[in-house]
Amino acid sequence: MQELIHRATRGDEQAWHELVNRHAAVIWSVTRAHRLRGADAADASQNTWAALAEHLPRLRDPDRLAGWLATTARRECLRILLQGRREIPLDEIEVETWEEPAVFRTVRDKLLWEAFATLPARCRQLLGLLAHAPEMTYVQLSRALGIKVNSIGQTRGRCLDVLRRRLTIMGGGPE
Repeated sequence: MQELIHRATRGDEQAWHELVNRHAAVIWSVTRAHRLRGADAADASQNTWAALAEHLPRLRDPDRLAGWLATTARRECLRILLQGRREIPLDEIEVETWEEPAVFRTVRDKLLWEAFATLPARCRQLLGLLAHAPEMTYVQLSRALGIKVNSIGQTRGRCLDVLRRRLTIMGGGPE
């Protein structure tokens, strides 16, 4: 990771694209977790990447880039939400949905995705970051989600239990 960041800092476009490919999912999961849509989500994402470009030469721990991006994206989302720059017409408000992957490998994958979409927002946020950025530490997750470090493990366990129960109810329980 350190070499990739060093190359990107020197202006290597290929290295920059690799950083974006590796970490875009983290940023988008944070914007979805904050229920930003359309232009607001794109603004938060773009501002996060711009902040990275500005701070890239000064990153203290390149191995924690995913956590840095998640925290920066979270701050951008909060800034946008506090500004209230855009109004959403009442007829455009809908329950938060997660985009389905383009292709499901099995029916069980589809059931898992449907069960995941029914989880409370905090569970979707936590499990989404754990899935998209498994290298994040509990401290980084805590900062990105605004929850206590000591509660992440228990919250994760409870969220997975709820997901298992919902999967079982939907017919996709343990085989």
